[in-house]
Parts: sequence; structure tokens; C-alpha cells
Amino acid sequence: MPFQITTQPFGPLATESEPLTEYILEHPETGEFISVLPGFGGILRRLVLRKGKSLFALIKAPESPQALLADEGYASALLYPFPSRIHHGIYRFDGEAYALKMNEANRDNALHGFVYGREFSVVSQEATPTHARLVIQYNYVGDTVGYPFPFSLTVTYELIQANLLKLGSNPANDKMCALRISYAALNTGTTRSPAAFGWHPYFTFSEETIDELTLSLPARTPITLDDNMIASGRQALENAETFNLRDRQLDTPFAVEPTGIPVDGEPFAETMLTSLKTGVRLVIGQQTGKDKLNYLVCFTPPRRDSIAIEPLTANVDAFNNGDGLTILNPGDTLSGTIWVRLD
Repeated sequence: MPFQITTQPFGPLATESEPLTEYILEHPETGEFISVLPGFGGILRRLVLRKGKSLFALIKAPESPQALLADEGYASALLYPFPSRIHHGIYRFDGEAYALKMNEANRDNALHGFVYGREFSVVSQEATPTHARLVIQYNYVGDTVGYPFPFSLTVTYELIQANLLKLGSNPANDKMCALRISYAALNTGTTRSPAAFGWHPYFTFSEETIDELTLSLPARTPITLDDNMIASGRQALENAETFNLRDRQLDTPFAVEPTGIPVDGEPFAETMLTSLKTGVRLVIGQQTGKDKLNYLVCFTPPRRDSIAIEPLTANVDAFNNGDGLTILNPGDTLSGTIWVRLD
């Protein structure tokens, strides 16, 4: 049975508004699916994948329109034109000073760009025997305070046969599915622009507490933060390791080292979350290399029902320290790929 794409209303978010349209990409034969809200920042709201005979809900995101509007955790947010924080919201670029709106008042920072919550349009959708694909786009004209650089951000969500990831070791069951996210940010302006991208999902195993999970990190360099959560230095390189999350609190950025090179020659890093209850392993992969996703943030929220594992192209405060920052000339594109699979 081929993959399929359906839609359903989500909302309305307010009494005077129309409901959002939620797009559901699914494989009816296995029961696996993802759902996306283009009208609210293009976020991924649901991710359900199969291992053996069991289905696992893997994303913690708002379950209702009211929860979506009340969410301050940026669940599943696409982070552009910058992830993480810019202290005071102030930066200089090409000799000019800019001041962004501060949306983290308690720490005096601009946080996570500004495409979260904005309306993406659906560019195309496709369902075949091997995948379901939804392409969405947000076109920005340069009218947000502090960032006068127009861009077009295109994001492609795909539910695909897991063996199509071509990462060197294919799953035993070719019918298993995986999520693949590709992004491309095009400078549509007439001047150079600073750019960085990130994704902010919260992962879980069907409501298991994270105290029953282990986290496997690739080789990485921890980044030290000051009292305002702004990057202040680096620690020594740490080897890949696995540790139990019980009583462990994380809010830590890392510069990651590649863990492998797939058949197409592009390096990547993978972070793994393992359920001690079931033994199932969730793998979050990110393309690395020049101008790719060479950074990672891991964050355990106080409620401890999930863990944020955030692939990023740049360090905290990259608009000021330049660490991982991409400079796009007119017509240039910042692009990369993220994937999620069960192992």
C-alpha cells in the first residue's frame, strides 16, 4: 500500500480565526505517520514510528490549539535566521549595528529567530510507494525589526522507507519508516546577510519519563555559558559516550564531531536516545561539514517528560562571535538535512 497525505482542521486558535490545516503524512500499512502545521511556523506536531510490532509516539508537542498558543518551549520550532540566543538582541554586521526584539526578557536575549508561529505556504505534496513528501515555504520581505535581510525558507518533510536513508546499515525490515527534514534558506535580498538554522524538537518514548532513558552523544566539545546563557568559551573535546538521564539536568550546547560518512560522501553525526523499558533506540541524525549542522543543544525541561535534542548550524550568539555563522551573498542558500529513525 503506498504512502498517503491527508489533511484535517486544527483549531481555530482564536474565536475569530479559521482553523489551521494539519497535514498528515502516513504509511497506512505500518501505521506510522507525521503531522505538520504549515500555518503555525511549519512545525512538526506528531511523529509516530514503528519498531517490531509496537508504535511509538516520539515527539512532545502541543495537543490542542490552546496549548499551542500557550507554549513557551518552542516545541518543534524551525529556528531561523538564528537559533539559540543573541545577547541584548544586538549585533553588528558589515559595519552596521542592529537591534532585534528581545523575547527572553528574564535573560535579556533575543531567542530562536522569528519564523516560529509564522505562516508557511504549501509548495507541493507527493505520495508514492516509497515516501510521502510535503514542501512548505516562508517568504520574508525584511520587515522585522533588527533583521532587514529578505529570505525564502523552504522546508521539506518526508516520511520515507528507512532503508532509503542510505546510512550504511539498513534496517532489517524495509517497511519501517523514518523522518527526513531538509531545509534551504535562500538570500532573496540585494546585500549579504548573516544566517544560521536550527530545529527544536522534544523527544519522548510514548510518555516515558526521561529518567528511564539513556542518551548517547557523539564526540563533541561542550560550550560554556555565562549567567545569561551566552557562549563564553569551550571545554576539552569529549569522546562519544552513553549515560543514564536519571537525575541528570542538561541545557548544554556542543560542537559535534562526525560519527560517520554515508554512501554519498557527506559526513554526519547521530545522537541516540534509548528506552531502558523496551530497548528501542531513537536516532537523531544531522548532516555535518561546511555550513551544515555542526552544533547540538541538549535540554531537559523541568517536567522531565521529554528531552530537546536540537541540531544547529551555529553556536549560541553566533551573530556576535561568528562561530558557525554563515554569510549568504545574494542568491546563496544555506541548506542541510536532519533525520529521525528507530533502531
